[in-house]
Amino acid sequence: MALTIKKAHYLLVSKKVSSTELTRHFLNVIKKKDSDIHAFLEITEELAMEQAKKTDDKIAKKEDIGLLEGIPCAVKDNILIKNIKCTAGSMILKNYVASYDATVVKKIKEKGVVVLGKTNLDEFAMGSSTENSAFGLTKNPCDLTRVPGGSSGGSAAAVAADECIFSLGSDTGGSVRQPAAFCGVVGLKPTYGSVSRYGLIATASSLDVIGPIAKTVEDAEIVFNAIKGKDKFDATSLEYKIQNFQPESGSLSAGKFKIGVPKEYFIEGMDKSVEECVRKAIDKLGKNKNIEIKEVSLPHIQYALAVYYILMPAEVSANLARYDGIRYGKSASAENKSLLDFYLNTRGKYLGLEARRRIMLGSYVLSEGHFDDYYQKARNVSFLIKEDFQNVFKEVDFLIAPTTPNVAFKIGEKAKDPMRMYLSDIFTVASNLAGVPAMSVPCGIVDKMSVGLQVIGSWSGEDKIFALGKIIELLA
Repeated sequence: MALTIKKAHYLLVSKKVSSTELTRHFLNVIKKKDSDIHAFLEITEELAMEQAKKTDDKIAKKEDIGLLEGIPCAVKDNILIKNIKCTAGSMILKNYVASYDATVVKKIKEKGVVVLGKTNLDEFAMGSSTENSAFGLTKNPCDLTRVPGGSSGGSAAAVAADECIFSLGSDTGGSVRQPAAFCGVVGLKPTYGSVSRYGLIATASSLDVIGPIAKTVEDAEIVFNAIKGKDKFDATSLEYKIQNFQPESGSLSAGKFKIGVPKEYFIEGMDKSVEECVRKAIDKLGKNKNIEIKEVSLPHIQYALAVYYILMPAEVSANLARYDGIRYGKSASAENKSLLDFYLNTRGKYLGLEARRRIMLGSYVLSEGHFDDYYQKARNVSFLIKEDFQNVFKEVDFLIAPTTPNVAFKIGEKAKDPMRMYLSDIFTVASNLAGVPAMSVPCGIVDKMSVGLQVIGSWSGEDKIFALGKIIELLA
């Protein structure tokens, strides 16, 4: 049942199906499929049925329901839902139960969304394959021998497997877009600050953004409009006005719609079949009489991956310092001769290898004698990368590029080689460093696996991204 939000809404308001029946259907699909896929860490059946009943009661009373009321979704397990466990994929938070709702959860609850459960992720959202979860890996529903991407691999897999209609993920360096590309669904990383981070377990606070994963661009747009906006609990959040840009209006009819193709996104080592697939999609767009395609340059983007893997671990080392077994998280029961021993035993036992690796790297680049050489230089280059985007958006309305350099890789293929794994983010991290919105839309198939085309817009330009994304969907 490949339902979109509007199709499900029609079934509900026409009384062809109740929200309770719809919810029960998805819970049954999860029970049938998820033992193979492992997209979910926690099923919130009691909460889901309670929410579904509220929608059915409104329909029975002939009250109007909103577009998202009664629609089943999944939530990444680093986003808090009150009275539900939230592990962030880490053993150190194995038994943590959230005491409040994240702002995005509060918003979707107010819209009447049905929450089916919490989805798997790389520990503390650090990874590109969902193999770093302390609770087992997630498999790609399109091919169970392959990874679903990461860190929001469970959220993308749940949507691709029709275990929910949409899901919420978080994107620090590509963690919504990359798994969306690998699983053949749509994933949006919004403008930094457009969606509140309150109630999101932090990875890198200056980069983290919550975004939707959905089956269509229209669904991603509906969810984004439901969760965006200023929040008094998040000082970085922005007031966001709905633009409602339509592809039939504005610059598309008044003149040329300019799309830039950054030459730096087509690099040596990229899978040739993926490059060919992406270029075919770009050529199709270029045949539209209202679209002009031109090659552009982002000269400093070649440093984006290196900059990201300095700045992100630096923030990780600070954010994860709180998980010490005293303030937060499980405590080691071993005999400790000192407070330092207690910390070392606790963090060594309950934090995974990748989390420890990034904490150590982050601590190193922030340490005396290395701060100026590494962290400060990386911060300065990040400003140049943002400046590149500012300059290029004076020339074009959008940028389009591959989401990933390859299709979903085999489970275990890169697990023991961190550098190869980090290269999975090479086309996505720059958007996080600059804070611009970006969305992955399926554009073709290579080796029976989906290829994602990434649409990158200017700050607060989600409305235009959705418009172009819908055109890409029609051409795919």
